[in-house]
Amino acid sequence: MELPQGTLPNGPQDARGRLKEVRDVLLALHKALLDSERTAYEIVHGKVSSPSAFLQLLINDARFAWLRPITTLLVQIDETLAAKNPPAEEKDFEQLITDTRALLSPSREANGFWKHYETAVERDPGVAVYHDDLTRRLGGL
Repeated sequence: MELPQGTLPNGPQDARGRLKEVRDVLLALHKALLDSERTAYEIVHGKVSSPSAFLQLLINDARFAWLRPITTLLVQIDETLAAKNPPAEEKDFEQLITDTRALLSPSREANGFWKHYETAVERDPGVAVYHDDLTRRLGGL
């Protein structure tokens, strides 16, 4: 029996699959955020000359620093999914799903991640679509 799209199964053997599903949507959301922030930057500062110039902005420009928690979370997820010695356990997968839910939940931080993230979700319909998809897959935020 095939599960409907967006359904996260429950059970010990499914934690890896749930994390993979969350990772795939989170990666698409991350790309949408990067594209959205690049567009917003280019409206003010002009076209970014190349992908490597944009990468340098992502690394060095304070305007893009708020994106680092998602980037870091994606790296942690990928490392956990690829872990072989020792192999990752169910609790590792579940913790990363919990961390994703926490990162994308409303926060009272005045100048932190949530303020920038919420602005991007409200400004860009593409970002909002991925946010809504991930929210559904995580069982609501």
